[in-house]
Amino acid sequence: MARKNLLAGLVEAETGDQVSTSAAAYPIRGASKSMIRSVNELAKQADAYLEGEHVVELDPNAVDGSFVSDRMGDDKVQYQELLEAIRERGQDSPILVRPHPGSDGRYMIVFGHRRVRIARELGRKVRAVVKDIDDKTHVIAQGQENSARANLSFIEKAMFAKRLEDLGYDRDVISSALASNAAAVSKMVSVVTRIPASVIGKIGSAASVGRERWVELSLLAGKKSEMVNAILSEPEFGDLESNERFERLLAGLNGKGKPVRKAGVKPAAQSWVPEDKSVSVSVKKAGRAVAIAVKGMDGSRFGTWISDNLGDLYEAFRKSEKTVTGD
Repeated sequence: MARKNLLAGLVEAETGDQVSTSAAAYPIRGASKSMIRSVNELAKQADAYLEGEHVVELDPNAVDGSFVSDRMGDDKVQYQELLEAIRERGQDSPILVRPHPGSDGRYMIVFGHRRVRIARELGRKVRAVVKDIDDKTHVIAQGQENSARANLSFIEKAMFAKRLEDLGYDRDVISSALASNAAAVSKMVSVVTRIPASVIGKIGSAASVGRERWVELSLLAGKKSEMVNAILSEPEFGDLESNERFERLLAGLNGKGKPVRKAGVKPAAQSWVPEDKSVSVSVKKAGRAVAIAVKGMDGSRFGTWISDNLGDLYEAFRKSEKTVTGD
């Protein structure tokens, strides 16, 4: 597969253990029992839907979008980069589709919308894995793939969670799809319940804005709807970039002349632990800096191994940057 589970690979090199690639199509039975703890583990879970499956070539015009959307428009720069990469090297990673539940001879995308769009634009077939799955498995696979890519903004994930809830899915399914615990999903849904969908649509995906600032905006927007409408109606509002539109609205509702500073919000650390729990790795971001801490019984030896192999790790990183893994 195109995506590399790098940290798991490092541990396997030390222990000789191999990760099974024969995971079932729907191995997660409940968020409370099997919550995914890291993006690496989630990437493996998403990739399990494609492992060992026969890849076919489909006419992209016979493929329809998912019954639940997860994006608020494409990043034009990223889309163009993906298009040029596929034009030059071809489609590295297959998409996942299912036979269309309501239209014979057609297919429905589980994940891979951008690759289908690009195939149409380039006049090519799209490489795909076809799996006959139900709606529940569909939304979990779609959510896991997007979470593994880690390029959906908070509000896009929140909107996806609310759409799933509106379709009747319970919090265990939503939590599994988004790799989030019940409290995080509850906060997502509360934000998009307080802020009208029309307002979120005018702000856009706001890729740089995290959960706490959206919570702050939701608390203000619910009390100042007239002011919200006035700010959204400003002639220059639509000319701003999505992050700037968020800042403009939040600053206006706070009565300040400049965007609210983010200094008080500390990003949560990401963690990774192998099955034997012999080592734990935490990654904390602060602006452009990233701090990695390695602890546990094998922490010292693993940290030394990483230090001794930085050249190879960086080379693997550079190669991964050139691999087409997007939707």
